[in-house]
Amino acid sequence: MNVLGNLIWLIFGGLFGAISWFVAGCLWCITIIGIPIGLQCFKFASLSLAPFGKEVDYGGSGVSLLLNILWLIFSGIPLAIGHLLSAIFLTITIIGIPFAKQSLKLARLALTPFGATIVTSR
Repeated sequence: MNVLGNLIWLIFGGLFGAISWFVAGCLWCITIIGIPIGLQCFKFASLSLAPFGKEVDYGGSGVSLLLNILWLIFSGIPLAIGHLLSAIFLTITIIGIPFAKQSLKLARLALTPFGATIVTSR
């Protein structure tokens, strides 16, 4: 079921979300200081390509809090708005509701990506 869900997700919005994360990662990697932030973006771009069967586990430290604040100011809000709009459009039909849940998962991740890890769900 996860493979079918990921395939449908990729066709109906996942590719756009992954490209958004990838572009944000490339922009962050322009500076040497932003490379760790850009690498985190690339990791979440891969999650945006195939979110079914994966969960996000939130945790963190003081350093991740500072990075999340910096991230939120420069990149987090536009990515979160994009995923939120995607979720709204996906809830138009009953079939789109599981995909909207994945989009909301990515919207929350777009607000606080540092300190979050991707785990495979059962």
